[in-house]
Amino acid sequence: MDEMKSAYERAMERAESLGKASEEDLQKWKYLPEGEKLAARYLKEEYEISAELGKYDDKVRKYVVEGAQEIFIRNIDLPRNDFAKKRNKKVMEAIKELKQDKVGIENVYTKLRRVFSHYEKEGEQQRRQTYEAVKRDFEAKLMQAAQQQLGTSPPPKVNVESHPQFQQEWRRVLAQLDSQYLRLLDEYKKEILNVR
Repeated sequence: MDEMKSAYERAMERAESLGKASEEDLQKWKYLPEGEKLAARYLKEEYEISAELGKYDDKVRKYVVEGAQEIFIRNIDLPRNDFAKKRNKKVMEAIKELKQDKVGIENVYTKLRRVFSHYEKEGEQQRRQTYEAVKRDFEAKLMQAAQQQLGTSPPPKVNVESHPQFQQEWRRVLAQLDSQYLRLLDEYKKEILNVR
């Protein structure tokens, strides 16, 4: 009977064999979430992030910054509407406050702003043209299907834009169009992480 151990005993033995967490690990586990909370609060309210960071000891501040930065970077998105534009501006300002290398972060922001500008101008034109093409194509398919069912009589006029299948097709095409921008955005987010 001594040879049989409970699941709890085996788990405890495994935990002991792994060793204790280092002081650094404990601080990281404690202060990364603090940074995440700080960032979430910053996104909801207006306050000086550098003043809030000043409340933390130098030893743990880097973990608070790391946690906040992760939340901020996740909130950078394509400027699909005014809310997203304002959020991007606010987040980018906060990230810049967290970084020591202001020139390095501004270089990445220059590339990001180019992507945002292209998305808003040329991308908008491309989306409009593609929307019309998808709409025409869908109308033609509906007309053809209606003619096959009804025979020679002219098919009824249908509001294609409200058709669920059209909406689904448009969302799929739009996701394809946005994917090129999102790839660049992800690349620049990684660059932001690497700036000191």
